[in-house]
Amino acid sequence: MIELEGIGKAYPNGKERFWALKDVDLRVEDGEFLLVVGPSGSGKSTLLSVVGGLNPPDTGTLRIDDIPLYELNPESRAEFRGDYFGFVFQDFQLLNHLTVLENVLLPLAVSGWERKRQRQKAEEVLEVVGLWEKARRLPVHLSGGERQRVAIARALVRDAAIILADEPTGNLDSETGRQIMEIFRGLARRGATVVMVTHNPENFRFADRILYMRDGRVVN
Repeated sequence: MIELEGIGKAYPNGKERFWALKDVDLRVEDGEFLLVVGPSGSGKSTLLSVVGGLNPPDTGTLRIDDIPLYELNPESRAEFRGDYFGFVFQDFQLLNHLTVLENVLLPLAVSGWERKRQRQKAEEVLEVVGLWEKARRLPVHLSGGERQRVAIARALVRDAAIILADEPTGNLDSETGRQIMEIFRGLARRGATVVMVTHNPENFRFADRILYMRDGRVVN
């Protein structure tokens, strides 16, 4: 479970401070598929980065399964992030000189798992996203939708309980975007918590709940 209480986040703006998040309270249940929507500059991506342990808030408390994430020291927080979270971005962030399989294996490099177990797990998640047959291809030889599936597989490979996705369908055509959303919905049905930022109204029907933001605040 994700719990935010009174979360605020400010950035320098000349001699003043710009508050990207203002007193945000939010609770996301295990296995929930939550979409975060709102105009540009409303605080959506900042919210995602705070939830993911990447961006310490200036006020308030974030708890993941009752653990106050930002009270952990940086090393412990990084370890927690690797254990709990999978991240998926609009621009895929794949390494083009590595094969699909090698890209998916990357998060396991620091897992301490045996190499055989690492490979088995990578093959398993590539099956989930329908890309096992292309495991030895380079990302440059894949379509945009296939590259996003590789990014999703990479996020899943350490059995992430929480998937955070920032505009994952933003660069995809509508049919490919629908297929990606089906994958996310399937992950939530299998117990993962999915929090996704989107601008696309076509994605709304896949979610359990839609969170609207404006000017750094939750408005619903």
